[in-house]
Amino acid sequence: MVLGGGEGDGIGGSLQGVDAAMDGALDALYGGPGEGRAGTAGLGASAPRVARWLGDVRTYFPSTVVQVMQQDAIERLDLTRLLLEPEMLEAVEPDVHLVGTLLALNRVMPDKARESARAVVRTVVSELERRLVHKTRSAVTGALDRSARTHRPRNAADIDWDRTIRGNLKHYLPERKTVVPVRLTGFARRQRAVHREVVLCVDQSGSMAESVVYASVFGAALGGLRALRMSLVVFDTAVVDLTGVLHDPVEVLFGTQLGGGTDINRALTYAQGLIGRPRDAVVVLISDLYEGGVREEMLRRVAEMRQAGVQVVVLLALSDEGAPVYDHDNAAALAAMGVPAFACTPDAFPDLMAAAIERRDLTQWAERHAR
Repeated sequence: MVLGGGEGDGIGGSLQGVDAAMDGALDALYGGPGEGRAGTAGLGASAPRVARWLGDVRTYFPSTVVQVMQQDAIERLDLTRLLLEPEMLEAVEPDVHLVGTLLALNRVMPDKARESARAVVRTVVSELERRLVHKTRSAVTGALDRSARTHRPRNAADIDWDRTIRGNLKHYLPERKTVVPVRLTGFARRQRAVHREVVLCVDQSGSMAESVVYASVFGAALGGLRALRMSLVVFDTAVVDLTGVLHDPVEVLFGTQLGGGTDINRALTYAQGLIGRPRDAVVVLISDLYEGGVREEMLRRVAEMRQAGVQVVVLLALSDEGAPVYDHDNAAALAAMGVPAFACTPDAFPDLMAAAIERRDLTQWAERHAR
């Protein structure tokens, strides 16, 4: 192969060994007219050839590059169909995008490929749990502790010194340059009691695949906190309650069905029915807001929950990719009610949940994180 892709380009070198193999792998996917996808050097629809190519890219490129190339192959080639073969699943680099593709194929996947697909999904979920679960539980547990105030803190570690000092400024002694803490304010620690209800309500439409993956991991993390009553529902035109399998994010994911229509109002109606104590409840709607049901009813449902004291959070995406295409009119209508709609990265989600539990201003939170 001539370096530079043509004669007379003044380079005159040739690629050898690893360089030639890397160039060949790139050319098979990205080759121009007469090459790559359309020509004999391309991958075509041959499962053995694609499996070899996947093995090559994992050998010659770092995992972050491999994930991009796999995603491009899914879009450019017939790789989606080939992923139904177990030998293909063993060759790929597991990542969130691939899990989304596998979930979309869930209903047509033959039994012989299902176990291989589960292994791929389990690998990705385990990595996300390692990265996110501890952070989530720490942030939310701290918020639960801070949200319960007491004037009889059990020890010095439970004293909220900022509030205590502010509340006792009238007892300042100039001669001693100190404040006498006549009345202490602290954090009540009631971990054995359920004092917040959280409902994750997740849109299953195709564009929300990555959000569904992250939501399953966060749902499992929050479900492990005894101070929360956690529910997870997914929806298209129907609603499926997956709370019973929250302990296993892989089971949650294989209980979803990506694609189809969207009835947000129906999902919110179901979520509203799960709430026992509205003023202690947080509903997180993860959706692109394209309502296939009755828009006016959806907005009225959100207004009802807000009026009852529910903290409502609307996420256009829970992913690293930013907000997808979404319904701007519905987002604006929600914002007018005091419910901002915004995209959230997985790393920021624990702090978002802490802010919601403490009933902080989420519009300010979103603006601060956007900056």
